[in-house]
Amino acid sequence: MSGFAGVIVSDPWLQSQFTQVELRNLKSKFLSARNQSGRVTLGDLPPVMAKLKVFSEMLTEEEIKSILSALSSNMSEEIDFESFLRAFLNLQARAMPRLGDFKRSTSFLKASTTTLRHTISESEKASYVAHINSFLGEDQFLKKYLPLDASTNALFDLAKDGVLLCKLINVAVPGTIDERAINTKGVLNPWERNENHTLCLNSAKAIGCTVVNIGTQDLVEARPHLVLGLISQIIKIQLLADLNLKKTPQLVELVEDSKDVEELIGLPPEKVLLKWMNFHLKKSGYKKQVTNFSSDLKDGEAYAHLLNVLAPEHGTTTTLDTKDPTERANLILEQAEKLDCKRYVSPKDIVEGSPNLNLAFVAQIFQHRNGLSVDNKNISFAEMMTDDAQTSREERCFRLWINSLGIESYVNNVFEDVRNGWVLLEVLDKVYAGSVNWKQASKPPIKMPFRKVENCNQVIRIGKEVNFSLVNVAGNDIVQGNKKLILAFLWQLMRFSMLQLLKNLRSHSQGKEITDADILYWANNKVKSSGRTSQMESFKDKNLSNGIFFLELLTAVEPRVLNWSLVTKGETDEDKKLNSTYIISVARKLGCSIFLLPEDIIEVNQKMILTLTASIMYWSLQQTPTEDNKVADAFPPTSRDGDDEAVAVGELSNSSIDDPASNTTLSPRVGNGQPSERVEKDEASLQTEMDKTFDEE
Repeated sequence: MSGFAGVIVSDPWLQSQFTQVELRNLKSKFLSARNQSGRVTLGDLPPVMAKLKVFSEMLTEEEIKSILSALSSNMSEEIDFESFLRAFLNLQARAMPRLGDFKRSTSFLKASTTTLRHTISESEKASYVAHINSFLGEDQFLKKYLPLDASTNALFDLAKDGVLLCKLINVAVPGTIDERAINTKGVLNPWERNENHTLCLNSAKAIGCTVVNIGTQDLVEARPHLVLGLISQIIKIQLLADLNLKKTPQLVELVEDSKDVEELIGLPPEKVLLKWMNFHLKKSGYKKQVTNFSSDLKDGEAYAHLLNVLAPEHGTTTTLDTKDPTERANLILEQAEKLDCKRYVSPKDIVEGSPNLNLAFVAQIFQHRNGLSVDNKNISFAEMMTDDAQTSREERCFRLWINSLGIESYVNNVFEDVRNGWVLLEVLDKVYAGSVNWKQASKPPIKMPFRKVENCNQVIRIGKEVNFSLVNVAGNDIVQGNKKLILAFLWQLMRFSMLQLLKNLRSHSQGKEITDADILYWANNKVKSSGRTSQMESFKDKNLSNGIFFLELLTAVEPRVLNWSLVTKGETDEDKKLNSTYIISVARKLGCSIFLLPEDIIEVNQKMILTLTASIMYWSLQQTPTEDNKVADAFPPTSRDGDDEAVAVGELSNSSIDDPASNTTLSPRVGNGQPSERVEKDEASLQTEMDKTFDEE
């Protein structure tokens, strides 16, 4: 099997949804669907899909035909293999509620990632177009294309080259993308366009967007429902950016007791916004509780009370006296305009309860006038609750990494959300399939404290199974929210995931454990083989702060991706910052999923330096093998010679990563070999199981 090339899919996201066993079986079914002319049409699929065991017990052939007809009005349209796979995912999403088994470890059975009916909201489209026209109208590159006309498809046409989406991300979170890395020529070739979309998706993940259901090809084709969905997330992040104690310490006024501040810190921004809204509504005498941005706002009464209490100078009883909801909504928007609030909603959106647009409107009101007082005592207490810069950066990195995995839960604050153990179990099941005993796990909401301890005890047990450094650590330490131990555990978990990904590139590692020394050797050897002179002594080499080594490494793995005329010498702090932001954007442009910040490179944070190097290595080894990427060049001799394993371990003793947060040394090795054997057995049994799944009845 070592010479088997596998079934290759051009869209990386689509490829990631299936194992090679699944792809081989589905390729066979696709070929069997060919008609007499040798083509496959959408109309040829129902009888083929109905015979697949995964669907046969849940969907009839007529139901399958009905679902597929919703994808296209032309059932005689010819489709290729990738369209076949997308149709399969659509059917799978429909069949999942009837399946009843949500704990299968394969991503393709867990992911209901494809929208069945690709309808879009014209109101949302118009609102987002207005947002783009407002915030990007003066952009040097985009101003020749703006303003966009919301009544046309100009938004989707402009999104096809990726520049608009990258610029919008920078509006939401300034500095996320180094614009020097964006390809902004008048006419982009397919490779340059794909680079922009890859940069966009990896950067979107890095600011907290969920993009597990979007691939670069989706953006190249500018599929409206996916483009609008991504834009909606980006704008939402921008509008909710200030809804935390760090940016707006006055929010502490929303809690009556200082003990509730921790709870406030753990709330997602949407919940904080609702809490803020109800705080002011209570002061206005409004008796109802607003629990959502849809049905609770349809009659407009909550809006009328909120605006009256926030802007009494513009207050009026006319709005509340009006009985017609649409007329009241018009008066609300007229009053909001006096606060310089942009109209994210129309009267129709309020009356119909559009959740996305109502949320955007309330967030806009908060930004312009939050109505919170300045209590120095409470604000000082709130500032004491915030973490130091290093802890905050690490929490951010792990939070974004966890959310990028596509697990069911969404993490808003690592220190609060992992305390019941459930999120950590989900992550462990994702990166170490089959390790979690779900029968012994309790799903939130968990009322009994001992159930949380049970979850966390299982987390610690699995961690010890893969040789994490967990001396004197118990599940209750996680339940109690020990930040140092939580960060130490998450770092080992993230590192384990990276090393497993590298190990699973069997054509390079031959299934052997990958170590920190292997990654260090590969990076130095890659730079050296490209004819450049930079080398790094370790992942905490202070010389890395100028960024030159990583710029040379990126050039070594893909010479076309970097423009050296934009690189500085890295001698001043400003030059180091410029190089670091460029490194991160170029790495994401290649396809590296990374969550570090420029400060992590400048300060040589050894954990983040390792993740950056490993991500570049993983991308490079995934490409078509070349002379530079052969096994003989990828790893040091000690890693390739089984008899010299002790030597490799000895080398690593000098490159262990000290965790300043936990005052412990994290074990440099992933395990003693036993866990990897278990993973291989699990993969083998999974392949056998999937072969059976795809058998026709």
